[in-house]
Amino acid sequence: MFKGLGQLGDMAKMMKAAKEMQDRMAKLQADLAEMEVTGEAGAGLVKATATAKGVLTGLSIDPSILQASEKEVVEDLILAAIKDTQAKAKAREQQEQQALLRELGLPENMDLPV
Repeated sequence: MFKGLGQLGDMAKMMKAAKEMQDRMAKLQADLAEMEVTGEAGAGLVKATATAKGVLTGLSIDPSILQASEKEVVEDLILAAIKDTQAKAKAREQQEQQALLRELGLPENMDLPV
């Protein structure tokens, strides 16, 4: 289609590749908002669920730890479960972005807009 146009043909090819990357990145961001990760603390007594974008969507607390005398322990477990979930969400997001970069033939450590 662009034969004989020299560098203009290369520019069109680059623009098409950039558009494809932009579209795939937008889809990845939408997918990450739907993916769920679960973190836990206290050997599973407290579990937190979030999207791979880090938005907290759920919290589960085993009733056996709900005692007034254990209030601080429960609070610490809740925070630990949320932090674990956030770390897993970030790791999942990075893993998915690296997979996309690999598919596009780009360096995996390339910074992408979030």
